[in-house]
Amino acid sequence: MSNAVPHHDRPIVVGVEDGPGQEELVRFAARQALLHGNPLHIAHVLRESPGEEERGDAAVKEAALLVQRYEEIVRSEYPEVIVSGELPVGSPAAALVERSADAATVVIGHRGSGGFPRLPLGSVSWQVATHAACPVIVVRPGESEEPRDNRVVVGVAADEASLAALDVAYREAQLRGAALEVVHGAFHPGMLPSGPVGMVPPDFTLMEDGAREYLKQQTGLRRDRYPDVPVEVRIEHTRPATLLVEAALDASLLVVGSRGRTGLRRLFLGSVSAEVLHEAQCPVLVVPVVEEDAAA
Repeated sequence: MSNAVPHHDRPIVVGVEDGPGQEELVRFAARQALLHGNPLHIAHVLRESPGEEERGDAAVKEAALLVQRYEEIVRSEYPEVIVSGELPVGSPAAALVERSADAATVVIGHRGSGGFPRLPLGSVSWQVATHAACPVIVVRPGESEEPRDNRVVVGVAADEASLAALDVAYREAQLRGAALEVVHGAFHPGMLPSGPVGMVPPDFTLMEDGAREYLKQQTGLRRDRYPDVPVEVRIEHTRPATLLVEAALDASLLVVGSRGRTGLRRLFLGSVSAEVLHEAQCPVLVVPVVEEDAAA
């Protein structure tokens, strides 16, 4: 089932640190809160570490001043947004994942920069996007300062995760007054230079016709709910992740679904979502759809 149903009483949680690009990250989260009518919760996670009590008190005071500074930015520039702050202690990823259970959305910087030391791919931001119980927006440092098209891009395939992402993308486009670009990469192993022996070459025309009909049906089902959202459907015979990254180069938001799992299989995002999260140059909104795993 999808966990993307709007909850106006739930906060948008943003992880912050003291570093470059963090004020813009907070502003991005504040704009998201303003669009959706949610309160904003600013979290700066203090890692547990041994040391002198006096030194620890100094670190807490410094962190409290940092969060207070970000809160003041929101109150000054987005007075309609109700904002609060917190200094949780522990594992950064675990702290945000725990808060995601009661959040509308979690906003975090790319490669762990949203509230935590810059870490390689697969660390804090990766863990949060993989395990969060609510949608997660991953923002690259500095990207929110760049002018972008008022356009939302969403990747759609024939599965529940894609349809949940499509619903979220429509809503985001409506709230932004943006155009929506629905993207489908029709990839088949037979498109590779040398496929398995005896493979029958795919009928690309039939594949494209089927995909176009499916997307026409799904966009038609949402037309009455979102009559003011202009929609463009784009289908290309290429790898879905490659197409999505290219289509979203100048977009304001890229939306992808994540076929989450319970148990051990939830250690991984879907391959397309994972690659897009690593490579996309615009903010990426990951919409989780949890599927029961018999092996959990």
